[in-house]
Amino acid sequence: MGDSSRDAAPVAGSKRKDVRRNQQALLDAAAAAFVAAGVDAPVRDIAARAGVGVGTVYRHFPTRADLVIAVYRHQVDACAAAGPELLAAGPTPHAALARWVDLFVDFLVTKHGLAAAMQGDRAGHEALHGYFQERLLPVCAELLDVAASSGEIRADLDAYHLMRGIGNLCIGSDSDPRYDARRLVALLVAGLRRTS
Repeated sequence: MGDSSRDAAPVAGSKRKDVRRNQQALLDAAAAAFVAAGVDAPVRDIAARAGVGVGTVYRHFPTRADLVIAVYRHQVDACAAAGPELLAAGPTPHAALARWVDLFVDFLVTKHGLAAAMQGDRAGHEALHGYFQERLLPVCAELLDVAASSGEIRADLDAYHLMRGIGNLCIGSDSDPRYDARRLVALLVAGLRRTS
């Protein structure tokens, strides 16, 4: 007679992997939908992008606020992980910084609807903002330090001010189709280069 608990363990582990994979696909799909259409993107569109049913979306994220917060955290984590990966992949520290800033801008575009989705949950909003700073400021600082050490950019740059400036450039990009925040951010990043 076999040990059923040993037989069940691989099945349970496999099921958890499937759940995590579905959740990852949902978060990626929701992030893409939010960038394209804002945080009010229809759930059916998110489900279609993820290749799952609408019920699966609601099973993982019962409310829109749950989904928006999960996407926010997911993007913060992805942006944080991307910094070292981009530095390792090259070709230069400045190029890695520029690519990371592109990812950061994508994140900021998604973030615009966060306050409305949280509807007055000030403590939750502040906790997310703290998470954002804790995870992303050190990554941006490392990218700036490596690019400055290589001589590609000025050495007097501060991660907080750069990220704040990028954030300010992104404000209003969702309400004015003529405003190209990404182009202005690219000019800012190009302007970080050392002149002498």
